[in-house]
Amino acid sequence: MAEAKGLKKPVKLKKDLAKLLGEKELPRTEITKKLWDYIKANKLQTRTENGKPINAGKFIVADAKLLTIFKNTNSTSKSGKLTNLTKLKVGQTIDMMQMAAVVGANIE
Repeated sequence: MAEAKGLKKPVKLKKDLAKLLGEKELPRTEITKKLWDYIKANKLQTRTENGKPINAGKFIVADAKLLTIFKNTNSTSKSGKLTNLTKLKVGQTIDMMQMAAVVGANIE
């Protein structure tokens, strides 16, 4: 059987993400899927920035569990876009497009 590569290759999760997902290693695709499962199960989406959770929309509302992983995120993309979530508080939101930066900041 061929070795998994790219997005399907398992990566080691940092402590906070491993605790949230209940796994020590997962492929990036599975990390993202499990995060979305958690967000949807807990109705943590909203249509407006810092809006009330309504389980629909492009913004993700930080609850106490998500905040632990969101706060690890302080990175600059290849295009130069800064994603700094270190000062985020419970109830504040992130744009769903920032999830790749969150995942990247929480793996080794």
